[in-house]
Amino acid sequence: MKVLMFGWEFPPHITGGLGTACFGMTKGLLKHGIEVLFVVPKAYGDESQEAVRLINASDVTVKMREPVFQDYWNQITFMEIGSNLIPYVGPVEFEKMVAEDLRTTEEKMSPVFAERFSFSGKYGQDLMTEVSRYALIGATLASEQQFDIIHAHDWLTYPAGVAAKHVSGKPLVVHMHATEFDRSGENVNSNVYDIERKGMEEADRVITVSNLTRNIVIERYGINPDKVFTVHNAVEPIEKAELANSEKHVKEKVVTFLGRITFQKGPEYFIEAAKKVLERDKNVRFVMAGTGDLMEKMIRRAAKLRIASNFHFTGFLKGENVDRMFAMSDVYVMPSVSEPFGISPLEAMRSNVPVVISKQSGVAEVLDHVLKVDFWDIDAMADAIYSLLHYDSLTTMFRKHGTEEVNNLKWENAARHIVEVYKQVYQE
Repeated sequence: MKVLMFGWEFPPHITGGLGTACFGMTKGLLKHGIEVLFVVPKAYGDESQEAVRLINASDVTVKMREPVFQDYWNQITFMEIGSNLIPYVGPVEFEKMVAEDLRTTEEKMSPVFAERFSFSGKYGQDLMTEVSRYALIGATLASEQQFDIIHAHDWLTYPAGVAAKHVSGKPLVVHMHATEFDRSGENVNSNVYDIERKGMEEADRVITVSNLTRNIVIERYGINPDKVFTVHNAVEPIEKAELANSEKHVKEKVVTFLGRITFQKGPEYFIEAAKKVLERDKNVRFVMAGTGDLMEKMIRRAAKLRIASNFHFTGFLKGENVDRMFAMSDVYVMPSVSEPFGISPLEAMRSNVPVVISKQSGVAEVLDHVLKVDFWDIDAMADAIYSLLHYDSLTTMFRKHGTEEVNNLKWENAARHIVEVYKQVYQE
């Protein structure tokens, strides 16, 4: 079976868990005999193609004069960005970017109808423009490639998946890694919400990364429950030799937060819990690894709480640097307000690090040997961190059983469930 798969990012060029999940998933699918054509907006040439044939959307020529593309173009509402969809930009900087975008509108509109598009593959002010163009690439590839199933990851690629389905008549599976409610709370962007809902309505099957996300898809988007299936994420194994090369270089215990520093990830609760831990034990260092629109606010908050000497901001980490950070950590904390799944706790556990996670996360559905707290309960969070730092028997138990638990959460097993979904729609 051959799958035409659309994804916005692929390692090593990633901004979060989506690209990591796509990489592990495709490797798992290969073990089940699934051939994947993976389409990214922009390929850099250094991506691993051990499990996929990578297609660079920027190299695809769109034959705009052919009726199929003219008909599809007539159905597209070309969208200029109208609100803050850029994950790592604050409101002031965003306002400047939009102003600049408006000044150069004429320059941008003319290439929209070009036969070949140049994608940045990033989350910039041209995001909606690129999503619309990427949909045309989806239609083009659907008319040129041989495949059995279409698989689209998250809202950015849903229009491309829908376009490919309309052109080819092949079944469409969409994968929901995070909903607009996860990213924005109740202040949803209506354009993104509409794209998500349309993509799931058009899809033959919807895969969600947790039952938590499945419930949101059904209740908030009105999607038929009969076609929504949960397949939990997994994690790639890591060589123990890689861990041995990491040295801590500090004598204090290290507690780590790793993720986007945004509302969804709950960084402010981590800082408040850190303050409470440091009131009981000053020999602890807290690390916030990542970047995002709340980063400056978190730096100011740490300074105001007078814990800055024990608090470190590393910026964005990826690849080997993530593994090194976990190898230097004594406790990992994921205090997410709304987390569809959350791969980072699995990455920490495979590095033998005990974990504290919020109950409001999808990964809580599959993990037993972690401490779970409500994201808003900073007292419970501080108690959990303190306990793992000071009670050796507790830490030993979580390390031993946690490592065993995460070693069973393999992408090969997750891929088996995805193949079952493929077979359902392929046989209909």
